[in-house]
Amino acid sequence: MTSRPARIPTTRPRRSPARPHETPPPPAPRRDARATRARILDAARRELTRDPDSSLEDIAGAAGVARRTVYVHFACRAALVEGLAAEAAEAIRRAVAGAPAPTPDAVADLARFVLVMWPVGDRYRALIRLARGHDLARARVDELLTPARDMATRVFAHGRRQGVFQTTVPPDPLGRAIEAQLLALLGCADCGLWSDDGTGAATATLIAAGVAPGAAAAKVDQVRKSGSLPSPV
Repeated sequence: MTSRPARIPTTRPRRSPARPHETPPPPAPRRDARATRARILDAARRELTRDPDSSLEDIAGAAGVARRTVYVHFACRAALVEGLAAEAAEAIRRAVAGAPAPTPDAVADLARFVLVMWPVGDRYRALIRLARGHDLARARVDELLTPARDMATRVFAHGRRQGVFQTTVPPDPLGRAIEAQLLALLGCADCGLWSDDGTGAATATLIAAGVAPGAAAAKVDQVRKSGSLPSPV
């Protein structure tokens, strides 16, 4: 009798049990797609500042892309305006978060607040005209401005407690009134009637809050020279 060779047992790799309902993570957005989107938004900001009626074709040309490329990122003009509003909202949040901490000098704090916020408002001033033309809902504008409003109200309340803001208007209405003044000045800058780096706007704000004109101008100059302002947008 011939003996059969012994079988060598084979070991198969064990399969991991399938996990139902598990989906793979979405792919990370491509870097070039993000860069293209940012370029389109930058072109939109410039073109809409120049002419609030700029078309998607105008914006595509300014961005150096085909119009169909714009549609890849923004389905329509309203979506593009919302993208610009979202970018402005983030810039406002960063400016508020990066603003220096409050000090015992509420007048200096108010001047510093305007000097920090003015470059952001100036960069996105196209949104003011878009809001007037109903391209951007008023409720959305209020949402964008909320972080800045909250910070301004705190500064006004502090100044009233110190007695340095000589006004009978409560902090919240005072903040809304001065906000309207600043938006009007940005609108004048948009029309070429006003040119300012924030110094004039900050001085006007202090005067509106009840600070004497000479003292207001001196305080803004002091804050500018103190080196306490973050880098502009």
